Amino acid sequence: MERIGLPVIIKATGGGGGRGMKIVEDKSRLFAQLASAGRGPAGFNNPRSTWSATSADPAISKCRSWVTAPPPFAMGERECSIQRRHQKLIEEAPSVALDDARRVELLRTARKATAAIGYRTVGTLEFLLDERKALLLIEMNTRIQVEHTVTEAVFGVDLVKEQMKLAAGDPLRLHPDMRPARSTPSRFASTREDPFTFAPSPGLITALNLPGGPGVRVDTTIYAHYRVPPTYDSLLAKLIVHGGEPHVALARLRRALGEVVGGGIKTNVELHKRVIDTRISSPGDSIPHFLERL
Repeated sequence: MERIGLPVIIKATGGGGGRGMKIVEDKSRLFAQLASAGRGPAGFNNPRSTWSATSADPAISKCRSWVTAPPPFAMGERECSIQRRHQKLIEEAPSVALDDARRVELLRTARKATAAIGYRTVGTLEFLLDERKALLLIEMNTRIQVEHTVTEAVFGVDLVKEQMKLAAGDPLRLHPDMRPARSTPSRFASTREDPFTFAPSPGLITALNLPGGPGVRVDTTIYAHYRVPPTYDSLLAKLIVHGGEPHVALARLRRALGEVVGGGIKTNVELHKRVIDTRISSPGDSIPHFLERL
């Protein structure tokens, strides 16, 4: 902590989904926050209570790179700085925060790290980009993430299928020189909560219409007359949209959001409309405290 400086984020090793994360702004509160973070994994039935610490500087952006191996292959990067309670609201590719030099550096680092540990399947490396444009590797997720669909849209591949084939001993189909098949997909996640107060909103879905059309993908298990429970994860659906240019993808995403119709429970669709409207008017603006300025 002395080397990183304050504030820092304490993250429970056994946590996830934003749980078990605490921001330490005062050194005297460190041990109390460590104890609190250690209680985060309880919901995951994980007794481990180790932590990692990373900078909580509000000027820092966050991006990820998918990797598959062997051989080490970094599948571009995703921008995921727009968050609420450490949960990603929207992910975009390519990142609006990276220039060409930093993008090359990020992908090279992802490949080197994967090769150094002898990694043999699909995973994600997460990076922070600070105000000096320095890239900081913070962790690796050795699994499929919820947002893997964005990378699938960019490269036109099925990452779950590739992971299963690798586990079965089949060679990796992807070539290290493979280039994106598409550009600029955006991913949005709908949750069962009030878009203004963020209060949970479980209950019966009385009506439902989901968007479709070219470049639009919806992943969900809900349907009209489905009863959303108050327990478990609040995620209802994922909307993944891609287009040839950034403004095309964002406009397509905004249209798709306008086609979502639901009844019986509240969702954060209206919040996402505001986020996308702001992204369209300020295309280069992507910082962690984006929501506070809406």
